[in-house]
Amino acid sequence: DDWLTARAGVRSPDQLELTEVELKKEITRTLTAKNPHIPRDIVRYNFKERAYKIVDDMDHTAIHFTLNGNLVPKDSDEGRRQSIKSNSEAEKTPVEEENAPVEASAETTEEAEVKDEEPTGDAEAAEEGEGEAEAEGAETAEEAEAAEAEEPPPTKAPEKKLANQFNFIERGTTTFHNPPRDKGYQTDPAPYETFSANVNQWYIYDAYMEELERMEKAKEKEKAKPQAVKKEDKKTGRKLSYVEPQHGDSLSKVAKAAKIAERMVNLNTFDDIAQDFKYFEDASDEFRGQQGTLLPLWKFRYEKTKKLAVTAISWNPKYKDLFAVGYGSYDFMKQGHGMLLLYTLKNPSFPEYSFSSESGVMCLDFHSDHPYLLAVGFYDGNVAIYNLRKPASQPSYKSSAKSGKHTEPVWQVKWQKDDMDNNSNFFSVSSDGRIVSWTLVKNELVHMDVIKLSGDGTTMQGPEGLQLQTLGSGTSFDFHKKIDYLFLVGTEEGKIYKCSKNYSSQFLDVFDAHHMAVDSISWNPFHLKVFISCSSDWTVKIWDHTIKTPMFVYDLSTAVGDVAWSTYSSTVFAAVTIDGQAHVFDLNINKLEPLCTQLVVTRKKNKTTHIQFNPVYPVIIVGDELGLITCLKLSPNLRKMPK
Repeated sequence: DDWLTARAGVRSPDQLELTEVELKKEITRTLTAKNPHIPRDIVRYNFKERAYKIVDDMDHTAIHFTLNGNLVPKDSDEGRRQSIKSNSEAEKTPVEEENAPVEASAETTEEAEVKDEEPTGDAEAAEEGEGEAEAEGAETAEEAEAAEAEEPPPTKAPEKKLANQFNFIERGTTTFHNPPRDKGYQTDPAPYETFSANVNQWYIYDAYMEELERMEKAKEKEKAKPQAVKKEDKKTGRKLSYVEPQHGDSLSKVAKAAKIAERMVNLNTFDDIAQDFKYFEDASDEFRGQQGTLLPLWKFRYEKTKKLAVTAISWNPKYKDLFAVGYGSYDFMKQGHGMLLLYTLKNPSFPEYSFSSESGVMCLDFHSDHPYLLAVGFYDGNVAIYNLRKPASQPSYKSSAKSGKHTEPVWQVKWQKDDMDNNSNFFSVSSDGRIVSWTLVKNELVHMDVIKLSGDGTTMQGPEGLQLQTLGSGTSFDFHKKIDYLFLVGTEEGKIYKCSKNYSSQFLDVFDAHHMAVDSISWNPFHLKVFISCSSDWTVKIWDHTIKTPMFVYDLSTAVGDVAWSTYSSTVFAAVTIDGQAHVFDLNINKLEPLCTQLVVTRKKNKTTHIQFNPVYPVIIVGDELGLITCLKLSPNLRKMPK
């Protein structure tokens, strides 16, 4: 009777004691299908997108009870063995076992009666009885065999398949068999010939050299193949009156004649400007004292570059009337395609060459010894070489992610003298802090990091206390005109590094030059120690590279976009500011103020970006943010030759 006794409740020592009101209070609990204990924010690596992705579909199933059963599937081997065993036991019933001994005893009694009757009759009767008995026995045996043959074997009841009462359907389908088909081919036996020769190292070398020459010739033939002129190609065409080259000379002669005729038409159209360019000298300079003026000449404009800014200008070293212009965008949010155009002063209405690119062109430079080679740097970090001799709309050589391209925009490129193996090479500087040397070896661009700019020599605190070395962002550089290994690098932090090609781990000197990014830096072409720099902090500074402090500082009251030395005097330089003005200085005449400050662009919200002196003629070209190139002539006061 232990179960009758009241069980004493066991209470935890830390259990809350609630009042009657609190105990009767209803507390609503909502049950959901989601598991509250499931881990959240599980991140797994997605190989398709190559990034870590948060796993959204987590399994919320919680298993509370499992039981391992002992059922055996019918289709398995064990199920078949059990079904066969159960069928064989069912066929052999106990009723058949009882009937078998009874039939056997009846047969034995009949035989005994026949034997008892034999001695009572005569011998003849006995013989007759024996004959009859034998005949009757034979008849009964035959009847038994016939009865056994007539009885059919016991039929096995077919297994009835139970259908699923909830979702059951039966269907029968037959598939069409495609008739087999035979095909036979008969080929000619491959031709063969017997060849024998003695091979040594010289033969192998000669064979390889011949194969390389043959491959190079085949590549040149493929590049020189004439392409069909399409509507799309007309947009990205290279020349004004460019006709696709054919095997015949007639079309090339027509193209040359058309180009000459077009230049003559343009010369007649802009005859007054051509006369000013050649003969006009501003006579009012005699009454201005030291001041000078800029006379606007041609304006170079192209329809496809209206929304692109002028990002680079360079004069051709051989053809003094030819200059290249790069188009892109300095705005990070407005990046798109870029263009590379080559204009001549003989034809201001249309570019001589036109190339389009997927990324904006940020800088360019002509080779001094090979004026048909043009190095270009792009906003996506690639560099390329355009060969103006080859009629192709794409660059002849271009870097890629495999060949060590920059990870930030390339701000400047400069050709160098050919190396010891006569391979052309140029340098590039980028915001990723790398200064890279690119060499053209066997029709491929091979890169080598010359130096990496360190940012202020400090380290940055990374995750988990990791110390990260910060790199400086290069924005401009220039190589010394006489000392090959010496070059200067301007950075976004406002510092100027004096570097050497021979030392890749340290700098020769560091100048705290500006408070903002150094937009342009340039060595003086006549004075070997002097260089000039400009910045967005409104200043232009002139330095002696052996002295840490600047010799001249000019505040132009707004951000300076570009500065350039003149090609005819060591004391003349020009700068452009973002308010659309051009400033021309001559230190030989006035060390304090510019001799000329003139508005170059007239539209509002337009900024001048670049300026360059012509190497021979007394003209400068200025580019702005709306894709317009303006050519201006210097008055006599601005181009006085030093004694």
